[in-house]
Amino acid sequence: MKLVMRRASDINSWEEIILVYSSALKQINTKIEVLNDEFQHVHRYNPIEHIKSRVKTSESIVKKLKRHGLESTIENMVKYVNDIAGVRIICSFSSDIHRIADMIADQSDIKVIRVKDFTDTPKPSGYRSYHMVVTVPVYLSDRIVDTKVEIQIRTVAMDFWASLEHKIQYKFEGEAPPHINEELMECAQMVNELDEKMLTLNEEIMRIEEERERDRLREEL
Repeated sequence: MKLVMRRASDINSWEEIILVYSSALKQINTKIEVLNDEFQHVHRYNPIEHIKSRVKTSESIVKKLKRHGLESTIENMVKYVNDIAGVRIICSFSSDIHRIADMIADQSDIKVIRVKDFTDTPKPSGYRSYHMVVTVPVYLSDRIVDTKVEIQIRTVAMDFWASLEHKIQYKFEGEAPPHINEELMECAQMVNELDEKMLTLNEEIMRIEEERERDRLREEL
């Protein structure tokens, strides 16, 4: 299946759309990198481990439209598919997730249009992540285009589980045997416990560092 191109101008429209979404990704990536650098400067700590970004392929877009019973047109693609441009932010600790989301939402030229928080209330599969759909203005030569970007924020452990779960479900075309799903749920719980332990450990390390800094300052006085 392909996206429907009814007119010759549709081909130009498709190329321009991909240009716009790619430009939106560049802007979001730059904003996130700047926020991470600023956080490092102020707090001596980098909350972001790494960033992944991609523009959805035409095949993936068609499959998504088909799942929702929509015709595979460029118009429907832009109107109904919110994750054509996607950014995944991988952070160190679960406490970083909402901190990063707030920093992004506070940007004056970013508008948050949807949030789905699966961190405290995971999906039935055990999937945990924070999703937000935002718009960012893309400045073309003759107009400004507010472009949708989906941002996913998750810890390293959450990303590890989600990546493997996706591969397993892909092999079974989304119909994995019940015992496989049960094992995945158990692994998801282990991942959550690991995140909690690592967060507690990090907080203890920070407490020790603060005590040492106070002791150093007292000695200098």
